[in-house]
Amino acid sequence: QVQLVESGGGLVQAGGSLRLSCVASGSIFRAMTMAWYRQAPGMQRELVAVSTIGGSPNVVDSVQGRFTISRDNAKNTVYLQMNSLKPEDTAVYSCNAKIGFSTYWGQGTQVTVSA
Repeated sequence: QVQLVESGGGLVQAGGSLRLSCVASGSIFRAMTMAWYRQAPGMQRELVAVSTIGGSPNVVDSVQGRFTISRDNAKNTVYLQMNSLKPEDTAVYSCNAKIGFSTYWGQGTQVTVSA
C-alpha cells in the first residue's frame, strides 16, 4: 500500500506562484510513474503533468511554459511548480502514483487563484 500526502496549496493572486509537494510512503518510489491531476468545480478531473520512470517530464498544453513537474527520488517526493497562475487554474490538485496495475491517489490540495 502506498500513501500519498500533498501539501503546498493555498490562495494566490493571478500571476503568482505556488509549489505543490507530494510525498509517497514506501521504498518503491523510483519505480512509480507520478502525476498531478486537477479538478475544478463542476468539471471532470484532468491530467496536468506526468513524471515517468527514466523519461522526460511532461505537462499538458494548457499549462505548458507555466507549470513544471519534477521529482526527488531520494525524498520520495514529486513537485509541481506553478508559475503565472491564472484564475482558471483554480482546482483541487491531486497526486497520483502508478506502479504495475496499481494506482494510488492523495487526498488533494486546494489551489485558489484570485483575479
